[in-house]
Amino acid sequence: MTDEASRTATGAVTLSELERRAAERRQRPRHGHDALIVCDRLVRIFTAQDVEVQALQGLDLVVAPGELMALVGASGSGKSTLLNILAGLDAPTAGSATVAGFDLLGMDSRTRLRYRREVVGFVWQQTARNLLPYLTGRQNALQAMRLSGRVEGRRRRAARAAELLELVGAEECADRRPHRMSGGEQQRVAIAVALANHPALVLADEPTGQLDSATAEQVLGAFRRANEELGTTVVIVTHDRAVAQAVDRTVAIRDGRTASEVVRHTTVDEEGRTTVHAREYAVVDRVGRLQLPHNFTEALGIRHRVLLDLEPDHIEVRPDRPADE
Repeated sequence: MTDEASRTATGAVTLSELERRAAERRQRPRHGHDALIVCDRLVRIFTAQDVEVQALQGLDLVVAPGELMALVGASGSGKSTLLNILAGLDAPTAGSATVAGFDLLGMDSRTRLRYRREVVGFVWQQTARNLLPYLTGRQNALQAMRLSGRVEGRRRRAARAAELLELVGAEECADRRPHRMSGGEQQRVAIAVALANHPALVLADEPTGQLDSATAEQVLGAFRRANEELGTTVVIVTHDRAVAQAVDRTVAIRDGRTASEVVRHTTVDEEGRTTVHAREYAVVDRVGRLQLPHNFTEALGIRHRVLLDLEPDHIEVRPDRPADE
């Protein structure tokens, strides 16, 4: 491990050191050149009362166009910080992050406003934050289009609003204001509003957190239809296991870094029966670090170090045992 990586791993990198290296890192070759989202050694440091807290500690993430994925992790793991950066609501301290070609570290205020209006849509957990209370479902979608100017013409805007409300299964809410909608209806209308300006990316922060399981399934279905029918990339932060298991890819964040991910695919047999296959991977960063899943380390009593053996086609990882065992 390099000195720089070692200092980052122990949390001893200062804010000034990270800022001085930011420009150099942005010039390094990026992996996933055709990806929609690329986060490379992303760092976010918050300073309060002269105390620095690293919310993100060199996080790497690549998301391809058209993915439907979830971000999971314990409270304080950094997933919400990452979501706010991707939404253009916060800026990273160091490293690099790009979405649809926009440099999230180097955007000025004007570019950031354009990015938030045209490139990314956002759905909050709190239903009241997603919709203007004095507008109907249709009017909320129309207002988003008017603000960005991406959809020109009154008829085109009206047609798109109707199409999106139908897509998310909320056409009955077109003439209702939010106080006359259920929580699930509000969230589905919020998805339609997030999609109004043809965004490349829709982000959602615990969108089912205040809903029962049946309603949450309807909201997830709206996200899936947006992903499949419009090709929109969707990234959902969630604690809901049902949501995390229903997407194509689930990335776990731990201690400010991507730790593992589960990739799922569906097969259909000769009799038409479908089977979902899921496989979990540990994520290895550029300096070779990986985080072993907690259930693995607990099962084998791994605490501080492990023994490694290089085999022709794999690496053996074994608990460190005293010599007399």
